[in-house]
Amino acid sequence: MRLRVVTWNVNSVRLRAEQVAKFVAENEVDVLCMQETKCQQGEFPTAAFVDAGLPHIAIRGQKGWHGVATASRLPFEPGPHLDLCKNGHAREVCVKVAGVEIHNFYIPAGGDIPDRELNPKFDHKLDFYERLTKAMAARDPKEAIMLTGDMNVAPGEHDVWNHKYMSKVVSHTPIELEAMAALKASLGFTDAVREAIPDPQKLFSWWSYRAADFRASNRGLRLDHLWVSPGLDPAIRQQGGVSARVHDHVREWERPSDHAPVSLDLML
Repeated sequence: MRLRVVTWNVNSVRLRAEQVAKFVAENEVDVLCMQETKCQQGEFPTAAFVDAGLPHIAIRGQKGWHGVATASRLPFEPGPHLDLCKNGHAREVCVKVAGVEIHNFYIPAGGDIPDRELNPKFDHKLDFYERLTKAMAARDPKEAIMLTGDMNVAPGEHDVWNHKYMSKVVSHTPIELEAMAALKASLGFTDAVREAIPDPQKLFSWWSYRAADFRASNRGLRLDHLWVSPGLDPAIRQQGGVSARVHDHVREWERPSDHAPVSLDLML
Protein backbone atom coordinates (compact mmCIF):
# COMPACT_ATOMS: atom_id res chain seq x y z
CA MET A 1 0.00 0.00 0.00
CA ARG A 2 1.02 3.59 -0.55
CA LEU A 3 1.10 5.85 2.51
CA ARG A 4 1.43 9.55 1.68
CA VAL A 5 2.68 11.54 4.66
CA VAL A 6 2.66 15.34 4.65
CA THR A 7 4.21 17.78 7.08
CA TRP A 8 2.88 21.33 7.17
CA ASN A 9 3.37 24.19 9.60
CA VAL A 10 -0.11 25.61 9.12
CA ASN A 11 0.42 28.69 11.35
CA SER A 12 -3.07 28.46 12.94
CA VAL A 13 -5.23 25.49 12.03
CA ARG A 14 -8.49 27.34 12.64
CA LEU A 15 -7.57 30.03 10.13
CA ARG A 16 -6.55 27.51 7.49
CA ALA A 17 -8.93 24.58 7.90
CA GLU A 18 -10.43 25.26 4.45
CA GLN A 19 -6.97 25.39 2.86
CA VAL A 20 -6.07 22.13 4.55
CA ALA A 21 -9.23 20.47 3.20
CA LYS A 22 -8.46 21.72 -0.31
CA PHE A 23 -4.88 20.47 -0.17
CA VAL A 24 -5.87 17.09 1.23
CA ALA A 25 -8.49 16.58 -1.50
CA GLU A 26 -6.13 17.60 -4.31
CA ASN A 27 -3.19 15.51 -3.11
CA GLU A 28 -4.69 12.28 -1.68
CA VAL A 29 -3.06 12.77 1.70
CA ASP A 30 -3.11 9.80 4.06
CA VAL A 31 -1.39 11.30 7.10
CA LEU A 32 -1.08 15.04 7.77
CA CYS A 33 1.37 16.22 10.43
CA MET A 34 0.70 19.84 11.39
CA GLN A 35 2.64 22.31 13.50
CA GLU A 36 1.82 25.69 15.03
CA THR A 37 -1.84 24.77 15.33
CA LYS A 38 -2.18 27.55 17.94
CA CYS A 39 -5.23 26.22 19.77
CA GLN A 40 -6.18 24.10 22.72
CA GLN A 41 -7.51 20.61 22.16
CA GLY A 42 -11.17 21.56 22.56
CA GLU A 43 -10.77 24.39 20.03
CA PHE A 44 -9.40 22.19 17.25
CA PRO A 45 -11.69 22.14 14.15
CA THR A 46 -12.21 18.39 14.31
CA ALA A 47 -15.35 18.36 12.15
CA ALA A 48 -13.49 19.94 9.23
CA PHE A 49 -10.93 17.14 9.30
CA VAL A 50 -13.58 14.44 9.53
CA ASP A 51 -15.27 15.98 6.50
CA ALA A 52 -11.91 16.06 4.69
CA GLY A 53 -11.49 12.31 5.19
CA LEU A 54 -8.98 12.48 8.04
CA PRO A 55 -11.14 11.38 10.98
CA HIS A 56 -8.37 9.95 13.19
CA ILE A 57 -6.67 12.83 14.98
CA ALA A 58 -4.02 13.12 17.69
CA ILE A 59 -3.80 16.61 19.18
CA ARG A 60 -1.40 18.30 21.57
CA GLY A 61 -2.37 21.92 21.93
CA GLN A 62 -2.00 24.96 24.10
CA LYS A 63 -3.61 28.36 24.21
CA GLY A 64 -2.53 30.64 21.38
CA TRP A 65 0.96 29.21 20.82
CA HIS A 66 2.81 26.23 19.41
CA GLY A 67 0.71 23.07 19.14
CA VAL A 68 0.96 19.96 16.97
CA ALA A 69 -1.62 17.59 15.52
CA THR A 70 -1.57 14.53 13.29
CA ALA A 71 -4.65 13.61 11.25
CA SER A 72 -5.00 10.33 9.37
CA ARG A 73 -7.31 8.50 6.97
CA LEU A 74 -6.30 5.26 8.67
CA PRO A 75 -6.78 4.31 12.31
CA PHE A 76 -3.68 4.63 14.48
CA GLU A 77 -2.35 3.80 17.90
CA PRO A 78 -0.70 6.37 20.17
CA GLY A 79 3.06 6.34 19.89
CA PRO A 80 5.58 7.06 22.65
CA HIS A 81 5.65 10.53 24.17
CA LEU A 82 9.31 11.48 24.46
CA ASP A 83 9.01 14.51 26.80
CA LEU A 84 11.55 16.57 24.86
CA CYS A 85 10.47 20.13 25.69
CA LYS A 86 11.91 21.30 28.98
CA ASN A 87 9.44 24.22 29.03
CA GLY A 88 6.42 21.93 28.72
CA HIS A 89 5.19 23.33 25.40
CA ALA A 90 2.94 21.35 23.06
CA ARG A 91 5.66 20.52 20.54
CA GLU A 92 5.46 16.79 19.88
CA VAL A 93 2.93 14.09 19.14
CA CYS A 94 3.49 10.52 17.95
CA VAL A 95 1.19 7.96 16.32
CA LYS A 96 1.67 4.50 14.83
CA VAL A 97 -0.01 4.21 11.43
CA ALA A 98 0.20 1.02 9.32
CA GLY A 99 3.19 -0.10 11.36
CA VAL A 100 5.04 3.22 11.00
CA GLU A 101 5.91 5.25 14.10
CA ILE A 102 5.49 8.89 13.04
CA HIS A 103 6.92 11.57 15.31
CA ASN A 104 5.59 15.04 14.56
CA PHE A 105 7.67 17.92 15.99
CA TYR A 106 7.60 21.65 16.21
CA ILE A 107 11.16 22.26 17.38
CA PRO A 108 11.80 25.68 18.99
CA ALA A 109 12.92 28.39 16.58
CA GLY A 110 15.66 29.57 18.91
CA GLY A 111 15.27 33.35 19.03
CA ASP A 112 17.74 35.76 17.45
CA ILE A 113 21.09 35.25 19.20
CA PRO A 114 22.97 31.98 18.53
CA ASP A 115 24.41 31.75 22.04
CA ARG A 116 23.15 29.33 24.71
CA GLU A 117 24.23 31.51 27.63
CA LEU A 118 22.92 34.81 26.28
CA ASN A 119 19.71 33.46 24.77
CA PRO A 120 17.49 31.01 26.72
CA LYS A 121 15.44 30.34 23.56
CA PHE A 122 18.53 29.11 21.73
CA ASP A 123 19.46 26.91 24.68
CA HIS A 124 15.91 25.54 24.62
CA LYS A 125 16.28 24.63 20.95
CA LEU A 126 19.58 22.83 21.40
CA ASP A 127 18.32 21.07 24.52
CA PHE A 128 15.36 19.76 22.50
CA TYR A 129 17.72 18.42 19.85
CA GLU A 130 19.96 16.81 22.47
CA ARG A 131 17.05 15.07 24.19
CA LEU A 132 15.69 13.82 20.86
CA THR A 133 19.12 12.59 19.77
CA LYS A 134 19.53 10.65 23.01
CA ALA A 135 16.07 9.12 22.64
CA MET A 136 16.70 8.01 19.05
CA ALA A 137 20.16 6.62 19.82
CA ALA A 138 18.48 4.15 22.16
CA ARG A 139 16.18 2.78 19.44
CA ASP A 140 16.70 -0.14 17.06
CA PRO A 141 17.57 1.07 13.51
CA LYS A 142 15.48 -1.78 12.10
CA GLU A 143 12.28 -0.22 13.46
CA ALA A 144 10.03 1.75 11.10
CA ILE A 145 10.44 5.28 12.47
CA MET A 146 9.77 8.64 10.83
CA LEU A 147 10.80 12.02 12.21
CA THR A 148 8.92 14.89 10.64
CA GLY A 149 7.78 18.44 11.21
CA ASP A 150 9.09 21.97 11.43
CA MET A 151 12.57 21.24 12.73
CA ASN A 152 13.64 24.88 12.39
CA VAL A 153 17.07 24.11 10.93
CA ALA A 154 18.04 24.39 7.27
CA PRO A 155 20.89 21.87 7.20
CA GLY A 156 22.67 22.35 3.88
CA GLU A 157 24.27 25.04 1.77
CA HIS A 158 21.49 24.64 -0.79
CA ASP A 159 18.72 24.70 1.82
CA VAL A 160 19.17 28.44 2.36
CA TRP A 161 19.06 31.38 0.00
CA ASN A 162 22.56 32.56 0.98
CA HIS A 163 24.85 30.18 2.84
CA LYS A 164 27.51 32.72 3.86
CA TYR A 165 24.98 35.21 5.20
CA MET A 166 22.74 32.64 6.88
CA SER A 167 25.62 30.89 8.64
CA LYS A 168 25.45 33.72 11.19
CA VAL A 169 21.65 33.65 11.51
CA VAL A 170 19.69 31.30 13.79
CA SER A 171 18.40 28.34 11.71
CA HIS A 172 21.68 27.77 9.85
CA THR A 173 24.50 28.41 12.34
CA PRO A 174 27.28 25.83 12.75
CA ILE A 175 26.13 24.74 16.22
CA GLU A 176 22.61 24.06 14.93
CA LEU A 177 23.92 22.15 11.92
CA GLU A 178 26.02 20.04 14.28
CA ALA A 179 22.99 19.33 16.47
CA MET A 180 20.93 18.26 13.47
CA ALA A 181 23.76 16.13 12.08
CA ALA A 182 24.08 14.37 15.45
CA LEU A 183 20.36 13.60 15.42
CA LYS A 184 20.56 12.27 11.88
CA ALA A 185 23.52 10.06 12.79
CA SER A 186 21.87 8.77 15.99
CA LEU A 187 19.86 6.16 14.11
CA GLY A 188 21.19 6.63 10.59
CA PHE A 189 18.17 8.59 9.36
CA THR A 190 17.68 9.40 5.68
CA ASP A 191 16.63 12.92 4.71
CA ALA A 192 13.99 11.71 2.26
CA VAL A 193 13.31 15.02 0.57
CA ARG A 194 16.97 15.53 -0.30
CA GLU A 195 17.11 11.96 -1.58
CA ALA A 196 14.31 12.87 -3.99
CA ILE A 197 15.71 16.31 -4.91
CA PRO A 198 19.50 16.18 -4.51
CA ASP A 199 21.93 19.05 -4.09
CA PRO A 200 22.86 21.42 -5.66
CA GLN A 201 19.23 22.29 -6.43
CA LYS A 202 18.01 25.02 -4.10
CA LEU A 203 15.07 23.80 -2.06
CA PHE A 204 13.00 25.81 0.43
CA SER A 205 9.82 25.18 2.43
CA TRP A 206 9.54 28.55 4.24
CA TRP A 207 9.51 32.13 3.00
CA SER A 208 9.09 35.24 5.14
CA TYR A 209 5.87 37.21 5.02
CA ARG A 210 8.00 40.36 4.66
CA ALA A 211 8.45 39.85 0.92
CA ALA A 212 5.50 41.05 -1.15
CA ASP A 213 6.37 38.41 -3.79
CA PHE A 214 8.06 35.41 -2.19
CA ARG A 215 9.06 33.94 -5.54
CA ALA A 216 10.71 37.15 -6.74
CA SER A 217 12.79 37.55 -3.59
CA ASN A 218 13.12 33.76 -3.06
CA ARG A 219 14.88 34.21 0.27
CA GLY A 220 13.71 30.89 1.60
CA LEU A 221 14.82 28.19 4.01
CA ARG A 222 14.20 24.43 4.11
CA LEU A 223 12.96 24.05 7.68
CA ASP A 224 10.37 21.27 7.21
CA HIS A 225 11.65 17.71 7.04
CA LEU A 226 10.68 14.07 6.57
CA TRP A 227 13.31 11.61 7.78
CA VAL A 228 13.14 7.82 7.85
CA SER A 229 15.05 5.22 9.84
CA PRO A 230 17.05 2.46 8.11
CA GLY A 231 14.17 0.09 8.79
CA LEU A 232 11.86 2.34 6.79
CA ASP A 233 14.35 3.35 4.11
CA PRO A 234 13.34 0.61 1.63
CA ALA A 235 9.75 1.89 1.73
CA ILE A 236 10.73 5.24 0.17
CA ARG A 237 12.84 3.77 -2.64
CA GLN A 238 10.25 3.04 -5.27
CA GLN A 239 10.82 2.26 -8.92
CA GLY A 240 11.87 5.55 -10.42
CA GLY A 241 13.24 6.98 -7.18
CA VAL A 242 12.04 8.63 -3.99
CA SER A 243 8.66 10.37 -4.30
CA ALA A 244 8.86 13.54 -2.21
CA ARG A 245 8.21 17.19 -2.96
CA VAL A 246 7.64 20.67 -1.58
CA HIS A 247 4.20 21.93 -2.59
CA ASP A 248 5.35 25.52 -2.90
CA HIS A 249 2.30 26.60 -4.94
CA VAL A 250 0.32 26.55 -1.69
CA ARG A 251 2.40 29.50 -0.55
CA GLU A 252 0.66 31.47 -3.35
CA TRP A 253 -2.82 30.91 -1.92
CA GLU A 254 -4.73 33.73 -0.28
CA ARG A 255 -3.61 34.33 3.33
CA PRO A 256 -1.22 31.35 3.31
CA SER A 257 0.99 29.98 6.02
CA ASP A 258 4.60 31.08 5.64
CA HIS A 259 5.45 27.36 5.29
CA ALA A 260 4.53 25.12 2.36
CA PRO A 261 3.45 21.48 2.78
CA VAL A 262 6.08 18.80 2.14
CA SER A 263 5.08 15.26 1.17
CA LEU A 264 6.65 11.80 1.04
CA ASP A 265 5.25 8.52 -0.31
CA LEU A 266 5.96 5.22 1.45
CA MET A 267 5.26 1.84 -0.14
CA LEU A 268 4.45 -0.55 2.68
